[in-house]
Amino acid sequence: MNGPRPLLSGASSAASRSGAESSLRATNSTTVPSFVDTNVLVYAEDRDARTKHAIARDLVLEIWNARDGVLSVQVLQEFYVNVTRKLKKPLTAARALEIVQEYLAWSVVENTGSLLVEAVRLQQKAQLSFWDAIVVQAAIGAGCERLYSEDLNDGQRFGSVLVVNPFKRV
Repeated sequence: MNGPRPLLSGASSAASRSGAESSLRATNSTTVPSFVDTNVLVYAEDRDARTKHAIARDLVLEIWNARDGVLSVQVLQEFYVNVTRKLKKPLTAARALEIVQEYLAWSVVENTGSLLVEAVRLQQKAQLSFWDAIVVQAAIGAGCERLYSEDLNDGQRFGSVLVVNPFKRV
């Protein structure tokens, strides 16, 4: 994996983190594969999100430095669309593509037919939205122990995957 991405390496004051750092440390005490959902990546780029931006940026840097980050093609697709169209200050297509290419250094789960089938089964069993089910199934298939997302219930388990909402205290 490459070193930390320049946009994420800016320092933030301890006061602006408002306790988030100690919360993240508690959930990241060992190095295990960690799946990161789209919302975390978007907040890491969205400086207007303030507290969520600082938390997401720090978490992404921590995962990057631990070299245990896992994403899916779907997450990267959603990231690209969101940062180029839905932010107050959208990124240019060229900058968003650069960031996507940097994230390709992480372990990336491909969209496959078997992932789709297993996600549909999980959707029906766990009563999830299709898009959440495919993210969860990608994390399960990649052998992740944690899934960082604000879209699912913090502390919820899907097999060996634990959902962690890094923004739960915000």
